[in-house]
Amino acid sequence: MLIQVPSWAQNTFNFDGQLSGVANWSPEAESWGLLNGRYLPELNYDWKLDTTHSWYFEASANIWGSTYFYIDSVITDGNVSPYRIWTRFSGKNYEVRLGLQKIDFGSAMILRPLQWFNEIDPRDPLAITDGVNAVLGRYYFKNNANIWLWGLYGNKDPRGFDLVGSNAKAPEFGGRFQSPVPKGELAVSYNHRTADASNLFPETQFTEIPEDRIGLDGKWDVGVGLWFESAYVKKQNNFGEAFLGTLGMDYTFPLGSGLMVVVEHLYVEYNLPGIDLNTHANTTAMSVSYPIGFFDNLSMFTTYSWEANAPSFFLNYQHDYRLITAYLMAYYTPGTSLNVGNEESDFVGNFTGPGLRLMLVFKH
Repeated sequence: MLIQVPSWAQNTFNFDGQLSGVANWSPEAESWGLLNGRYLPELNYDWKLDTTHSWYFEASANIWGSTYFYIDSVITDGNVSPYRIWTRFSGKNYEVRLGLQKIDFGSAMILRPLQWFNEIDPRDPLAITDGVNAVLGRYYFKNNANIWLWGLYGNKDPRGFDLVGSNAKAPEFGGRFQSPVPKGELAVSYNHRTADASNLFPETQFTEIPEDRIGLDGKWDVGVGLWFESAYVKKQNNFGEAFLGTLGMDYTFPLGSGLMVVVEHLYVEYNLPGIDLNTHANTTAMSVSYPIGFFDNLSMFTTYSWEANAPSFFLNYQHDYRLITAYLMAYYTPGTSLNVGNEESDFVGNFTGPGLRLMLVFKH
């Protein structure tokens, strides 16, 4: 008997991965050298249930090891941990995700007040970031508006511009509504969590601090790209408040293959009487990218902290081989530079002063 399988009934199983190696030289840093290897194996399964519904599962691990070179010693470190473990059920106009996943939204590209759930460093070509344990639902309307609802539990590390982490035993929840407007889109976001300041005050009562944050962002295409992104954070128990706001623009100049320039300015103000902190900061960032043919790209990233009079500089040359992508980087990172990513990573945050870096990436 011949059984005919509908065209939509497709099950797809894939296994791939990303292997990267880094060699870093930073002569003025306490650790003048670094050798790092990282492997991100990924398994995913996609099951088409019918013409409009599907189920997807993804699991990946973060396997890494590093060797740090000091003047009088050599230190090694490494770890194996889950990187993503999540599943998704989706229909025609909606999807629901559950598990260890990446949640990312907002209009800004470099200095991101709405980086609430990740710590992506804009200098990192691989955009490595830990996931969060969450359930996320999204619904898409016919006019391209969309609404997000999320709940998180079991996450404790600070993310983005957070000064303190979260209480892992308290649930976190929020949502986002994004709507088209003439020549662009506008969105409002909200999140509630219970902050844990024990990393600043060990053995104190500051382990359960209710916190509400609201964000507003928008972007428009009016010949040049224009956007803004802002967040207001209010901590209860007289612990304080914060405001972060970014204005940005981008434009591709018709020079050769196209010179893309992105400029952003961030204003940050913290008023935290609980730790006697009242300060503000202004930072300007610029990213320039130019493709050199089909296989080469040159990019430059720089920031300037106005109050600290502290510039940083990052230059990246990328070449694509048949199986490997190579990155040659030169940077200068002052000790007072703005934390624009995960400073606990092995990318640039652990190094100050001038430096050189070679990264090789193989994907299979």
